Amino acid sequence: MTRILVTGVSGLLGSNLALAAAPRYEVVGVVHRQGLHNPGFETVQADLLDLDGLGPLLDAVQPDWVVNCAALANLNQAEQQPQLARRLNTEMPGRLAAEAAARGLRLVHISTDAVFDGSKGNYRETDGPKPLSVYAQSKRMAELAVKSAHPGAILARTVFFGWSVNGQQSLAEFFYNNLSAGQSVQGHTDRRFCPLLVTDLAELLLEMLDKDLNGIYHVASADSITKYEFGLALAERFGLDPSSIEPAESTAHNPAAKRSPDLSLNTSRLVGALGRRPPSIARGIEGLHAQLENGHRLRLRAMAESQPQEG
Repeated sequence: MTRILVTGVSGLLGSNLALAAAPRYEVVGVVHRQGLHNPGFETVQADLLDLDGLGPLLDAVQPDWVVNCAALANLNQAEQQPQLARRLNTEMPGRLAAEAAARGLRLVHISTDAVFDGSKGNYRETDGPKPLSVYAQSKRMAELAVKSAHPGAILARTVFFGWSVNGQQSLAEFFYNNLSAGQSVQGHTDRRFCPLLVTDLAELLLEMLDKDLNGIYHVASADSITKYEFGLALAERFGLDPSSIEPAESTAHNPAAKRSPDLSLNTSRLVGALGRRPPSIARGIEGLHAQLENGHRLRLRAMAESQPQEG
């Protein structure tokens, strides 16, 4: 059975990918400070910032595939801690790629739509990146480092939503948590993206590994939407009050990190490789609602609720 090492397994993508893969693969998830209670797959504790420990980690786990989901993904935190962002988002993936290549392992590295400046949208893999923030710059530099160290790796530029272990890691949870509590929120009308349901993304990544793809792919929803429209669609499907979402422009808040207005991605290369279109945003929101009903959200939350206290 194929053995998969998943870094950042307590995060939004890592946890959902590990759960999706566990029935069909041997999954080993890397945790650091945030352990997981009864996750249903093996975990190993490691500090990924210790770059010299990455090779021994691979030797100990002996995976066939490596999926690197670990990142400092909070844009404002990355602006405040640029050295940490570069260490975790750039240097670590580059070293992990080199260690994986030296051992002949397949690798997926998760990148971001934010490598573009958002000035035109519908970006193809051949369009030139122009990252605006420390986070985006660190992820773009990681793409170059991973490609140089491991030419056979998959670089997946993506953006996603879903239920997470701590319940606060995605835009969908932001809208759901606040609207369910009767709180009013703002939705940005000047920010367009094409988010995938995280479990759909997980299945696509596993399929890409299985098909032995390599290089940069845009792994995103088949359509695009503004963040305000995304909130309205979610509110409608979940029976929440859409009037509690106020349309607003993101520039009015003067965030520490620069944002890109239109980060819609062209997925033609992925469609050609897999022979089908990725799911739409509407299908993703429908799936998110189904996961609320079938206990998937609670399954993830239970992985956090019994965590031991750290000293």
